[in-house]
Amino acid sequence: MINLAKGGTMLSYIFTFMVGVSVVFSLIFGSGDDLSRSITEGCGDAVELIITMSAMMCLWSGVMNVAKVSGLTEKISKLCAPILSFIFKDVDKNSKAFSYISMNVSANLLGLGNAATVLGIKAMKELAQDVRGNVASDSMVTFVVLNTASLQLLPTTIAAMRASYGSDSPFDIIFCVWFTSIIALMVGLSVNKIFMKTGSKKWNM
Repeated sequence: MINLAKGGTMLSYIFTFMVGVSVVFSLIFGSGDDLSRSITEGCGDAVELIITMSAMMCLWSGVMNVAKVSGLTEKISKLCAPILSFIFKDVDKNSKAFSYISMNVSANLLGLGNAATVLGIKAMKELAQDVRGNVASDSMVTFVVLNTASLQLLPTTIAAMRASYGSDSPFDIIFCVWFTSIIALMVGLSVNKIFMKTGSKKWNM
C-alpha cells in the first residue's frame, strides 16, 4: 500500500533532518563560519544560475510553443496512441483521460514542461473520476511512473544548466540522455507491472 498523501510530509522531515544534522555537526567541529559562508554563497550561486538559465529556457520554450501551435504536439500524440493504449489497457481510447495522457507524453517529448504539467493534472483528474475513496487506480500509478521517467527529445533544462557552467556543447549529452531515459522508463514500467500483478491492486492516496 502506497500512501501518497504522506509522501510530501516525509520528504519535509528528511530535508529538515539533514539540515539539522549539518548544523549540529558544524557547531561540534567548530566550522560554523564555513557553514554560514556556504549558505550565503549557495544562495548567490542559485540566483546566478537561475538568471543564466533563463535566457536559454525562454528560447527553447518559445521554440516548443511554436511546435505546439503548429500542431506538431498533436501529431506526436497520435503517433504515441498505439503504445499508450498498450500501457493503459483499462483506459478508453476515446476518453478525455486518454487524450490528455497522449498530449502530456507528447509535450514531455518536446520539452514543453509547463504545458506537460497542466495536461498531466487534467489527465490525473479524469482518471480520478472512476476512483472511489482515497485509493489510486493502477492507471493513475502508471501515469505517475510514466511522468517521473519521461523521455525528452530535447533536454532543455539539463542543457541550460550545462551552458550556465560554461559548456561549449551543452547538447552533446543528448544521446546519453535518450539512452538512460529509455532504460529508466522501461525499468519503471516493468516494476510497476510486476507490483500490479503480484502486489496489491490498490494504492492509498
